Amino acid sequence: MDIKEKREKEKEMLGLMVQVYCRGKHKQKKGLCPQCEELRDYAWVRTDKCPFMETKTFCSACKVHCYAPKMQEKVREVMHYAGPRMLWYHPWAAIKHIKVTIQNKRKEKRNGHVS
Repeated sequence: MDIKEKREKEKEMLGLMVQVYCRGKHKQKKGLCPQCEELRDYAWVRTDKCPFMETKTFCSACKVHCYAPKMQEKVREVMHYAGPRMLWYHPWAAIKHIKVTIQNKRKEKRNGHVS
Protein backbone atom coordinates (compact mmCIF):
# COMPACT_ATOMS: atom_id res chain seq x y z
CA MET A 1 0.00 0.00 0.00
CA ASP A 2 1.44 3.40 -0.89
CA ILE A 3 1.52 6.34 1.51
CA LYS A 4 -1.30 8.24 -0.20
CA GLU A 5 -3.60 5.22 0.06
CA LYS A 6 -2.60 4.68 3.70
CA ARG A 7 -3.41 8.33 4.51
CA GLU A 8 -6.82 8.01 2.87
CA LYS A 9 -7.63 4.80 4.75
CA GLU A 10 -6.65 6.40 8.07
CA LYS A 11 -8.80 9.44 7.28
CA GLU A 12 -11.70 7.18 6.32
CA MET A 13 -11.47 5.26 9.62
CA LEU A 14 -11.27 8.47 11.61
CA GLY A 15 -14.25 9.88 9.73
CA LEU A 16 -16.30 6.76 10.49
CA MET A 17 -15.41 6.95 14.18
CA VAL A 18 -16.29 10.64 14.43
CA GLN A 19 -19.59 9.85 12.70
CA VAL A 20 -20.41 7.12 15.24
CA TYR A 21 -19.49 9.48 18.09
CA CYS A 22 -21.55 12.37 16.71
CA ARG A 23 -24.55 10.13 16.10
CA GLY A 24 -24.42 8.76 19.64
CA LYS A 25 -23.37 11.80 21.66
CA HIS A 26 -24.88 14.65 19.69
CA LYS A 27 -27.87 12.76 18.22
CA GLN A 28 -26.88 13.87 14.72
CA LYS A 29 -28.86 11.74 12.25
CA LYS A 30 -27.10 12.82 9.02
CA GLY A 31 -23.67 14.29 8.62
CA LEU A 32 -21.77 15.82 11.52
CA CYS A 33 -22.49 18.62 13.93
CA PRO A 34 -20.18 21.66 13.58
CA GLN A 35 -17.92 20.59 16.50
CA CYS A 36 -17.42 17.08 15.14
CA GLU A 37 -16.90 18.37 11.62
CA GLU A 38 -14.19 20.72 12.94
CA LEU A 39 -12.50 17.87 14.82
CA ARG A 40 -12.62 15.55 11.80
CA ASP A 41 -11.24 18.24 9.49
CA TYR A 42 -8.45 19.07 11.96
CA ALA A 43 -7.47 15.40 12.23
CA TRP A 44 -7.54 15.01 8.45
CA VAL A 45 -5.16 17.96 8.02
CA ARG A 46 -2.81 16.45 10.63
CA THR A 47 -2.96 13.11 8.81
CA ASP A 48 -2.18 14.78 5.48
CA LYS A 49 0.91 16.42 7.02
CA CYS A 50 2.17 13.42 9.01
CA PRO A 51 5.85 12.78 8.26
CA PHE A 52 5.72 9.32 9.87
CA MET A 53 2.88 7.86 7.77
CA GLU A 54 5.17 5.37 6.06
CA THR A 55 6.13 3.62 9.30
CA LYS A 56 3.35 4.25 11.83
CA THR A 57 0.08 2.42 12.24
CA PHE A 58 -2.19 4.84 14.14
CA CYS A 59 -1.66 8.22 15.77
CA SER A 60 -2.14 6.63 19.18
CA ALA A 61 0.93 4.47 18.51
CA CYS A 62 3.08 7.39 17.37
CA LYS A 63 5.93 8.63 19.54
CA VAL A 64 5.34 12.24 18.41
CA HIS A 65 1.91 13.77 19.01
CA CYS A 66 1.26 16.58 16.56
CA TYR A 67 -2.27 17.35 17.77
CA ALA A 68 -2.89 20.32 20.04
CA PRO A 69 -3.52 18.97 23.56
CA LYS A 70 -7.23 19.93 23.50
CA MET A 71 -7.77 18.22 20.14
CA GLN A 72 -5.75 15.18 21.21
CA GLU A 73 -8.02 14.78 24.24
CA LYS A 74 -11.13 15.18 22.08
CA VAL A 75 -9.93 12.54 19.59
CA ARG A 76 -9.14 10.21 22.51
CA GLU A 77 -12.72 10.71 23.77
CA VAL A 78 -14.12 9.96 20.29
CA MET A 79 -12.02 6.79 20.00
CA HIS A 80 -13.00 5.62 23.47
CA TYR A 81 -16.68 6.04 22.66
CA ALA A 82 -16.72 4.93 19.04
CA GLY A 83 -14.21 2.06 19.23
CA PRO A 84 -16.49 -0.53 20.85
CA ARG A 85 -19.48 0.61 18.77
CA MET A 86 -17.65 0.24 15.47
CA LEU A 87 -18.41 -3.49 15.47
CA TRP A 88 -22.12 -2.64 15.16
CA TYR A 89 -21.90 0.21 12.67
CA HIS A 90 -18.87 -0.74 10.57
CA PRO A 91 -17.87 -4.32 11.45
CA TRP A 92 -15.40 -4.88 8.61
CA ALA A 93 -13.54 -1.63 9.32
CA ALA A 94 -13.46 -2.46 13.04
CA ILE A 95 -12.02 -5.93 12.43
CA LYS A 96 -9.31 -4.56 10.15
CA HIS A 97 -8.45 -1.90 12.75
CA ILE A 98 -8.18 -4.51 15.51
CA LYS A 99 -5.99 -6.69 13.30
CA VAL A 100 -3.55 -3.86 12.59
CA THR A 101 -3.46 -2.92 16.28
CA ILE A 102 -2.59 -6.48 17.31
CA GLN A 103 0.06 -6.74 14.58
CA ASN A 104 1.62 -3.48 15.77
CA LYS A 105 1.71 -4.64 19.41
CA ARG A 106 3.41 -7.89 18.38
CA LYS A 107 5.93 -6.01 16.25
CA GLU A 108 6.73 -3.64 19.13
CA LYS A 109 7.16 -6.59 21.49
CA ARG A 110 9.56 -8.33 19.07
CA ASN A 111 11.58 -5.13 18.72
CA GLY A 112 11.76 -4.65 22.48
CA HIS A 113 9.39 -1.69 22.68
CA VAL A 114 6.50 -1.87 25.09
CA SER A 115 3.59 0.59 24.86
